[in-house]
Amino acid sequence: MEQMTPSRLATPADAEEIAALVNRAYRPAACERTWTHEADLIAGERIAVEQVRTLFRPQSRVLLQCRASAILACVHLEIVGAVAHIGMLATRPDVQAQGLGKHMLAQAERHAHQYFRVESFEISVLTARTELLSFYERRGYVRTGRRLPYPADSGTGQPLREDIELELLSKTAHRNLYAKVVDGRHPA
Repeated sequence: MEQMTPSRLATPADAEEIAALVNRAYRPAACERTWTHEADLIAGERIAVEQVRTLFRPQSRVLLQCRASAILACVHLEIVGAVAHIGMLATRPDVQAQGLGKHMLAQAERHAHQYFRVESFEISVLTARTELLSFYERRGYVRTGRRLPYPADSGTGQPLREDIELELLSKTAHRNLYAKVVDGRHPA
């Protein structure tokens, strides 16, 4: 991965670019589809600009990775008690497969632990996305078996299949793992 400016917190002024990035990553045009897309499972936009704007409130953060002024990746954190709910992890399709998703996930975990002292992390993943479930398992997340219906009425698109649902994955926050970032890289 080439040299980039460090991660930063998003502001409401970034909402339009974040929505465009997330929609491009999750529901890209056929020519941009990578292993992370879900366009064959869910139709429509993943998120609207107005929905992104609602994320700027206490106990909620959107972290960004930028090159110059362009946003390359984002991740959302929602803190509920001692749990950080991680979502909207997205990397621009043209820079995927360079470790940026792993980097952003680690940054989100470190940020949640450092600033909110969370005890665990949770993420929900489409059960049909077995390769994505494996991605999170390789990063220490455990499948809980807890399944949730797809929130079709939340403005995140419409399922193209009737069996679309989410599974909750969790991970315990280990104090020593999130203690330090060396040379801009997470130690794990």
